[in-house]
Amino acid sequence: MHVAQVRWELKSADRPNFLRGKYSREHDWTFDGGTIVQASPSPHVVPSPWSNPSSVDPEEAYIASISSCHMLTFIWLASKDGFIPLRYVDHARGVLTKNEKKTPWVSDVWLAPTIEWDSQTIPTNEQVMDLHHRAHEECFIANSVKTEIHVEDVQTST
Repeated sequence: MHVAQVRWELKSADRPNFLRGKYSREHDWTFDGGTIVQASPSPHVVPSPWSNPSSVDPEEAYIASISSCHMLTFIWLASKDGFIPLRYVDHARGVLTKNEKKTPWVSDVWLAPTIEWDSQTIPTNEQVMDLHHRAHEECFIANSVKTEIHVEDVQTST
């Protein structure tokens, strides 16, 4: 089982305006290992001062979890295939669109990794694309969501 605690508390200064929607949405995520992350809705969804743009928002966390799962699966598969990645940096991004009920959802996530390889174990572009395909097929998160996940602009270096 995987565990996360999400904690929000109404600030006393916000209480008089709560029913008018004027209250802080800042909250904490605490994970089972003890890490605490400051979270808030995106300022694109809830304007400041009721959100905090320096905190992680759920959409960013969702995109990061997709990218992280893909990366972890990718480097595990690379190790099984005899390739040694030295660095993997992904500049993942996602987009909200509205579904048929006009409800926003994260419809697409694009992964754009740059991978640095050990000079003795450099895969071909075809092998890298195969690793990405297999990573997508085996990633726990990708298998759990309806979001379309794209891998683009794969760059490798030594």
